[in-house]
Amino acid sequence: MILVTDAAHGAVVFADGVVVARHAHAEVALVLAQLVGRGGVVAELTGEDMGRCILLRADMDALKVREKTDLPFRSENGSMHACGHDMHAAMLLGAARLLKAHQSELKGTVKLVFQPDEEGFTGAKAMLKAGVLEVPKPQAAMALHVNSGTPSGLVLCGKGTFMAGCTLFRITVKGVGCHGAMPETGVDPINIAAHIYLALQEITARELPAKTPAIVTMGKFSAGNAPNIIPQEAVIEGTIRTFDRDVTALILRRIGEIADATARAFRGSASVEELASAPPLKNDEALTEQMARCAEMLFGEKSVYRLREGGMGSEDFASYTYELPCAYLLLGAGTAQEDARYGKPMHNESVVFNENILPRGSALLAYGAMQWLEDRQ
Repeated sequence: MILVTDAAHGAVVFADGVVVARHAHAEVALVLAQLVGRGGVVAELTGEDMGRCILLRADMDALKVREKTDLPFRSENGSMHACGHDMHAAMLLGAARLLKAHQSELKGTVKLVFQPDEEGFTGAKAMLKAGVLEVPKPQAAMALHVNSGTPSGLVLCGKGTFMAGCTLFRITVKGVGCHGAMPETGVDPINIAAHIYLALQEITARELPAKTPAIVTMGKFSAGNAPNIIPQEAVIEGTIRTFDRDVTALILRRIGEIADATARAFRGSASVEELASAPPLKNDEALTEQMARCAEMLFGEKSVYRLREGGMGSEDFASYTYELPCAYLLLGAGTAQEDARYGKPMHNESVVFNENILPRGSALLAYGAMQWLEDRQ
């Protein structure tokens, strides 16, 4: 990952030779950028150095989705920005340009963080481990995420635990392969995995209080290569989503116990491993309210909607929220009523976002950072 700038093309973020985001103004060239961790980029803008620092974060990674939009710049390599991360990087580049133009007015430092692998839930943890919260040490952090299906430009501000934590897991079932004509000579891992799949539905239905939000989703089930052969192995992969890390730990433990007992009952074996995770995202109420007021100052009161509870989606920016006060806001990216192309769910192969919201996102990031530094005097 590298930040390259020149007069002809402005500021461009590259990742492995692929353009992640582009900004038309070359003033960003004056921002010193450095590589952090595996593919992250961090830049800093300091005005009057008063020991104060706020971090602005944008994720950059795409999804392994083959794009099916009619956009002239649609992806053709099987990786699609179906979650809007290219827009996040572009908005942070726009904020960098605005902040650079007002650098002499800054009452401290703004740390700009371009983070990889949010989708895999390893990016934030890698950046934290690489020292992104060290010298200069931020006292607050902010991030924006576009939100398909929400009116364009509407800023959603959620207080408290705003997004669920998510844990990715894999169940590997071992059996004994054999010919389909002689199933008695083997141990069928597909049969075992099917029973495990059904048994795990019992966890949320019968082991958790009805008022405890929790979802166990198994979205990947793979086994075998031929219709007449019982394979050696079957694999299930899924996610656990809750608002409580203790509840997640309980569910993961029960998945292991149920998988093991079910497999042994059918003469096989099963193992469970955690692949990656992001904790529940906790917005700092005071900081989130301050950013909501900044959005009202910029765009008017009707452009801001405050939420007291969030959804079951997850975001690895959550890891930052356990280290310092954070505000994670959603920015509406269009509805089908505005344009038939908009409103499809994120992670969909045909999702299209309203790019007219990009200046609004840049303005909110820049103004929010400046106001926070000003108010800390």
